[in-house]
Amino acid sequence: MKPGLNVGHRETMSIVVASDMCPAFGGVQVHPTLSTVSMIYYMEWVGRRVILPFLEEGEEGVGAAISVEHRAPAPVGKEVTFTAEAVEVTPRRVVCRVWAEHDKGIVGEGMFHQAILPRQKILDRIASMK
Repeated sequence: MKPGLNVGHRETMSIVVASDMCPAFGGVQVHPTLSTVSMIYYMEWVGRRVILPFLEEGEEGVGAAISVEHRAPAPVGKEVTFTAEAVEVTPRRVVCRVWAEHDKGIVGEGMFHQAILPRQKILDRIASMK
């Protein structure tokens, strides 16, 4: 990784909850609120934004672990802001505290771990699983 990524570095992004972000199983929507799956997707995305400017040529980040709690609903039409804050940074690992919030409170929070690896090593590992 390039130098400069330090503990405390933050990235944010905001979304407006849409109906395709709601929990649905077999094409049947459960309720009109941000699903846990969608919340985790955006938590990973904002965590990725933390590492992107610091990746070297030929280097890539992969999600290694995520542990989150979904604390409150975010109804369709609600703006939700996702934040990732680096809490551990090494040349091969970045851990971020992640959270989602709207004007009424915390929607979810947790930890997201990313491994930093040579891109070719990732591709070789994927190929070995075919």
